[in-house]
Amino acid sequence: MVKVDLITGFLGSGKTTFIRKYAKYLMDEGNNIGILENDYGAVNVDMMLLQDLMGDNCELEMISGGCDKDCHRRRFKTKLIAMGMCGYDRVIVEPSGIFDVDEFFDILHEEPLNRWYEIGNVIGIVDSKLESDLSEEADFILASEVADAGCIVMSKSQDASPEEIQGTIAHVNQALEKVHCSRRFCCEMDDVDTVNIIHKNWEEMSKEEFDRIASCGYVMASYRKPEFEAEDAFTSLYFMNVKMTEKELREATEKILSDPECGRVFRMKGFMRVDDDDGISGKSVQTEKNGKKWIELNATKNEITIRPLHVGQEVLIVIGEDLQEEKIKSYLKI
Repeated sequence: MVKVDLITGFLGSGKTTFIRKYAKYLMDEGNNIGILENDYGAVNVDMMLLQDLMGDNCELEMISGGCDKDCHRRRFKTKLIAMGMCGYDRVIVEPSGIFDVDEFFDILHEEPLNRWYEIGNVIGIVDSKLESDLSEEADFILASEVADAGCIVMSKSQDASPEEIQGTIAHVNQALEKVHCSRRFCCEMDDVDTVNIIHKNWEEMSKEEFDRIASCGYVMASYRKPEFEAEDAFTSLYFMNVKMTEKELREATEKILSDPECGRVFRMKGFMRVDDDDGISGKSVQTEKNGKKWIELNATKNEITIRPLHVGQEVLIVIGEDLQEEKIKSYLKI
């Protein structure tokens, strides 16, 4: 049977970055893998960020977003059926940061998937500097994404203080308590539960630590679902062909993320073309015939990253709660 791993995590937690490292580890171990991307909305930015993993031992697939739950469920199942015929040793599923984890378990117990796949691991990615004042809907999403996790891998821990890491894990436990889930994760920095929490700079992770992650399994924990549809509280806005310099993009992103008149913005990501002489630092990329280069934006309130990229798609995506489109447009000058 093909093992399938689910990589969960709230918006901007770092799932795609983790998958790059996890996929490389699996391939180094001799696995032939498939990665199934399911971004929030109709444009799959994260899949484009994994393109360089593609090769003889790794293939990428995606589920189109922008549909209702029943449609999404059908697409998810259909894609897994197709991937089940490809001879993979392992399939990695990266859902959006707003995902009902029960859908994953339900579909994998349906015919014929229950004969082809076995659930390997549920790995929860949590930002070490998680915002403390999340909405009820966001807290539910957070709790549901870690409730069944075999382990939590904390992102950006090298940039967080011990107090911030403790506060984040305490927040996770409070979110679990809100949904009447009995699971708790240890938040004592001197006595971390090495079974289910890993907080280390990902660049310094050893093979043994990835071995632990790759065998962490999952837990079938029960929790109470709210009367409201938590996913419905989140929306995404798409802006095509935004024209500005890298400096202007960074300034606009900072304002959008910090201005409450834009709504509660959790994540901005996407790609844009800029002039070759725009002063972008980083790895060398090929200049197009029109003198333009691609850059990638990946931003949360805690971190804004803009880097050069070989190829992109002219789109910026803003994800959050109560988004105010006209105010956001004003900062993007469109």
